[in-house]
Amino acid sequence: MSDLYASAPSGQLMMLAGSANPKLAQAVAEQLGLPLGDTTIRRFADGEIFVRINENVRGRDIFIIQPTPPPADNIMELLLLIDAARRASAARVTAVIPYFGYARQDRKDQPRVAIGAKLVANMIEAAGADRMLGIDFHQHQLQGFFDVPVDHLYAAPVLTRYFREKELVNLVVVAPDVGGAKMARGFAKRLDGSIGIIDKRRPTANVAEVLHVIGEVEGRDCLIVDDMIDTGGTLTEAVRALKSRGARNVYCCATHAVLSGPAVERLSASEVTEVVVTDTMAIPESKLFPQLTVLSVGDLLARAVHHTHGNESVSSLFE
Repeated sequence: MSDLYASAPSGQLMMLAGSANPKLAQAVAEQLGLPLGDTTIRRFADGEIFVRINENVRGRDIFIIQPTPPPADNIMELLLLIDAARRASAARVTAVIPYFGYARQDRKDQPRVAIGAKLVANMIEAAGADRMLGIDFHQHQLQGFFDVPVDHLYAAPVLTRYFREKELVNLVVVAPDVGGAKMARGFAKRLDGSIGIIDKRRPTANVAEVLHVIGEVEGRDCLIVDDMIDTGGTLTEAVRALKSRGARNVYCCATHAVLSGPAVERLSASEVTEVVVTDTMAIPESKLFPQLTVLSVGDLLARAVHHTHGNESVSSLFE
């Protein structure tokens, strides 16, 4: 795929990256046959972030790769990079956000709470982004929070390709809750499996209790699909419920490996056969465990950047 840049209609494509996931940014740049743009990102003694682009960007099509997980410094880095590119007369600035932080704060479901996802979208636009590119938003309506074009990518092709090669037995794709049924149905269609649903409730935030398992799982391989793994409570409860009902092997997959709090301890101690995630977020060594497999979305992002730069259809990547 190193010839992608050579076939682009313009020689003005330029890739920049923040410090949140430099390994993924480098993978995307290599797929495109481009070097990452030279930037300086450092902190003053008081922790304030300084950003400088060390190359000429005037008239260029800039793509800035920066996921925005906690801490909020990652969001600030993205905003400063966008602002620096805009003030340096870039022709177009696209924010490439593989993992969009604050996406779960997408509605006012309690009195006097902020809608964090909308606020972050506003800040990205105010900084000067012309368009945004992300992967597997927690809720699809996040696209409507932006008044600039948004390209929403799906990691499903990357994940399903991996599981198709495993030749699973009588596969059941399991949604961890009713809201995930649509995603599970898409995976089941791609993998020629049936669908199951976990009926759960949340007594408090980050705590899940399984009430029922809808679907036949006894003696079959099960694949639990979700957009992210946070504390791992939902997945470990789902694995326990499926194994207690006679499931043969239980696999889990998710796009975003947040893995906060007790997630690693819970998952590594569970009966899960394998947990498959992507590298939309940087995963430190301390969060790796034996059952974990990490797939790269570098090729997917590189193709999306190439199509966007060439004003081609991004949706064609999933046809």
